[in-house]
Amino acid sequence: MNKVVLVGRLTKDPDLRYTNTGLAVATFTLAVNHNFTNQSGNREVDFINCVIWRKQAENIANFAKKGSLMGITGRIQTRNYDNQQGQKVFVTEVLVENFQMLEPRNSTGQRSQNPNNFKNSNQAPAASNSDPFSGSQIDISDDDLPF
Repeated sequence: MNKVVLVGRLTKDPDLRYTNTGLAVATFTLAVNHNFTNQSGNREVDFINCVIWRKQAENIANFAKKGSLMGITGRIQTRNYDNQQGQKVFVTEVLVENFQMLEPRNSTGQRSQNPNNFKNSNQAPAASNSDPFSGSQIDISDDDLPF
């Protein structure tokens, strides 16, 4: 089984290109925090190269920006090629199957937190007063529940 699930922040805007046949492909790097701290107390980060194809590539290029917190699922892919010097280059990357933006955008379209702060991406976002259910009672009868 080859399944990858990652949550992290984009290190820069996705790079959208098109193949000669018109197929959209986007590449990006996701900064993913380790779950533990190192000996000096800092949280280390892995920078994982990702590739996404077709309509999802266009969507990620349109909606995701540097610093965006996102979740992805996909699979590990390895490939190799000969560079201009004739050396064989091996590449390991995540072939993204699905992605989801994990932070809301504010009215100006910018992120609400500092996009360069990868160390603090595990912190919960600040509470928002936009919850439509806070402070009001909801009248639900037992017949409305599916269980």
